Amino acid sequence: MNNEPLVDVKDLTVHFPVGKHLLQAITDISIKIYPGETLGLVGESGSGKSTTGRAILRLEPQAQGKVLFEGVSLFDMKKKELKAFRKTAQMIFQDPYASLNPRMSAREIIAEPLDIHHLERGAARELRLKELIDLVGLSNHHLSRFPHEFSGGQRQRLGIARAIAARPRFIVCDEPISALDVSVQAQIINLLRALQEEMHISYLFITHDLRVVKYLSHRIAVMYLGHIVELSSSNELYAHPLHPYTQALLSAIPIPDPKLERQRTRIFLKDELPSAFNPPKGCVFCTRCPQAKPICFEKRPELRNISSEHQVACHLAPKLPL
Repeated sequence: MNNEPLVDVKDLTVHFPVGKHLLQAITDISIKIYPGETLGLVGESGSGKSTTGRAILRLEPQAQGKVLFEGVSLFDMKKKELKAFRKTAQMIFQDPYASLNPRMSAREIIAEPLDIHHLERGAARELRLKELIDLVGLSNHHLSRFPHEFSGGQRQRLGIARAIAARPRFIVCDEPISALDVSVQAQIINLLRALQEEMHISYLFITHDLRVVKYLSHRIAVMYLGHIVELSSSNELYAHPLHPYTQALLSAIPIPDPKLERQRTRIFLKDELPSAFNPPKGCVFCTRCPQAKPICFEKRPELRNISSEHQVACHLAPKLPL
C-alpha cells in the first residue's frame, strides 16, 4: 500500500445550528484513505457516517477542519480548482430511486459527467458510454431506457456507471446496497470490488452492515455519536475488537449455524442513542457502556495507537501495544 494517503482528513467537524441549539453531527474526525484502499465506515443510524462522507467531498458548507486530497486542501480550493477536483472524486448514493433524474435517459445520466467536464465528444463519447454500461453489467440497449424501466439493482448500476464515468480516483459509497434486495446486494458488492481492481479506485464505504464491510474493506472505522471510537485493519478488528461499542456491534451479527448462535454471548446495550444536541461530557458511549467506570463520565478518551494497525478511543483499552 502507498505510504502517502490519497485523502487525509484532520479534525473534521460539522455542527448544524438548529434554532438556539447546536446539533453536533461529527466532531474532530481524523482518518486517512490510501490509493486503491477501501476504508469502511460503520455505525448505527444517526452516528454521522453520511455527514462525514458529504463533508469530505465538500458537500457540507458547515464543515470545519482540514481535508487534503493528494496533499492539497479542499477547503482552500477556488471554484475552478474545485470543479477539477470533482472529476477525481465522486459519490454513489444510498437510494437508487431518488438519485437518478426520472426525466433523463440512461445515456444522458451516464454522459452527464462527460459533458460537464468536457471529457469526450462525438464518436469517442458514444464509445465511452457503451464501455461504461458494459462495465457495470448492463447492455447497450439499456442506454435508451429511463429510470422507471429499471429494477433497483439496475438503477444502482446506473449510478455506479455515472460515478466512474470521469475516471475518478476516489468514491464515497453512501450505503449503496441498503435499499436493495439481499439477492442483489452481493452482485453490487462484487461489481465495486471488480471496478476497484481494474481502475485502482479508493473507496470510503459507508454502511451499518458489518458482514458486508468485512468482505469489502481493508480497514474499518467505527463511529458513534459523531466520533471515531475505533480504527483498525479489517481482520484485526474482527479478531480483537477493543471498544465496547465495537464488541456490541460484532455480537449482533447473525451466525448461520443455530448451534453456534445459541452458544455465543450477545451484548445488549442499555438506553437509547444520546441526543447529538447534548452529547455526554466524557466518553460519548459512557451512558450505554456495560463496562463504564467513573473516569468515562468525566474525561473524553482520545483515539490512540494500540498497535501499528489499531487505534481505539477508550479508557479501558490496553495501554501497551498488543
